[in-house]
Amino acid sequence: MHTAPGGRRCAEKPGKIRVLAIVGPTAAGKSLLALRLAARCGGEIVSADSMQVYRGMDIGTAKPGPEERARVPHHLIDVADPAEPFSVAAFQRLARAAVEHVAAAGRLPVVAGGTGLYVRALLHDYDFTPPGREPRIRDELARRAQEEGPAALHRELEGVDAVAAGRIHPNDARRIVRALEVYRTTGRRLSDTWLRGAAGPLYDSLVIGLRLDREELYRRIDQRVENMVRAGLAGEVRDLMARGYTPALISGQALGYKEIVTYLQGRGSLEEAVAQIKRATRNYARRQMTWFRKEPGVVWIDVASRTPAELEEQVAGLIRARWERRMSRDVR
Repeated sequence: MHTAPGGRRCAEKPGKIRVLAIVGPTAAGKSLLALRLAARCGGEIVSADSMQVYRGMDIGTAKPGPEERARVPHHLIDVADPAEPFSVAAFQRLARAAVEHVAAAGRLPVVAGGTGLYVRALLHDYDFTPPGREPRIRDELARRAQEEGPAALHRELEGVDAVAAGRIHPNDARRIVRALEVYRTTGRRLSDTWLRGAAGPLYDSLVIGLRLDREELYRRIDQRVENMVRAGLAGEVRDLMARGYTPALISGQALGYKEIVTYLQGRGSLEEAVAQIKRATRNYARRQMTWFRKEPGVVWIDVASRTPAELEEQVAGLIRARWERRMSRDVR
């Protein structure tokens, strides 16, 4: 069973693994709520953030610090170098292993993150096994990306797989090349392979979505960006650049990093970079909400008027409502 200090239990060990997931836009408070619930329930956190996987990218990804990780074990954080490609398939494999490990120890896996495709890949029975590869076609596309620029290939991708083009950054040459390689090799869109398989629920999941009105969300985003800058985001980016990591890498496309690179290269002021980060983060938050609103089974909570303690109690009640029939005693 999942037991917190003091004897509080959030679930008994089931036949089908129980998973609590906290999703929503950036700056909504997912990490704090997940931390409180994991501590309360004797759980461990499985991060579903596509950028927190990278070592050395701490401030700009709002990565949990040493104190948080000492309080509650975290998984899928610092598992790749910034130059290392990290796919949804890699995440799926590692995250499922983490969930099974946590559950096998009698603890509650608490998934927390705003990367919608990662959450879906973990909680549902999707098959992300990549289709066949063709080195000759891949090499040709890679050469074109160097000669013409990745944006030119991105426009080509828009014509054959608009869904993939919408999710791949125009400067992400590696993923653009891969998507075009799949289409040319198989005649199928890469985006179709993302959703291949039964796609049924893999776990007994309770998915909590955090939402708040646009004005409050934007206020929190602005404050978060300003806090990151004060905490040394520019220095973190400078250190990454000194180690040879460039914005052309997947990790270099993370919100905040490419804007700070522009500033460090003397192509704009810090004030301009901060304004760009805020604007890009707002746009990203809107895309996150669009994604999660389409996800079935999400239980939404309005968070603006609630304290962290009140949110914790509300979710504890939802846990009781979801699992109480199979629990002798639950969250208290």
